[in-house]
Amino acid sequence: MRFADHLSKSDIQKFNQLRRQSNHQSKPESKPKRKEELSFKDVEELMGMNSDTYKRVGGSVRRK
Repeated sequence: MRFADHLSKSDIQKFNQLRRQSNHQSKPESKPKRKEELSFKDVEELMGMNSDTYKRVGGSVRRK
C-alpha cells in the first residue's frame, strides 16, 4: 500500500502544500566557480609525461 492510502484528503493537501513550499525555499544559491589556472608543467605532470618508463631486459626491470 502506498503512503497516501493511509491519509485523508485534507492531510494529503497539507502535505502537498508543504512539499511545494520546501521546493521553492530550498534552492541553493549559485556561487561563482573559481577556475584553477594550471601551468604547462602541471598539465604535463598530470598526463604522466615526466614519469619513468620501465622495460624488462633479460628478466630484470630497468628504467628507460
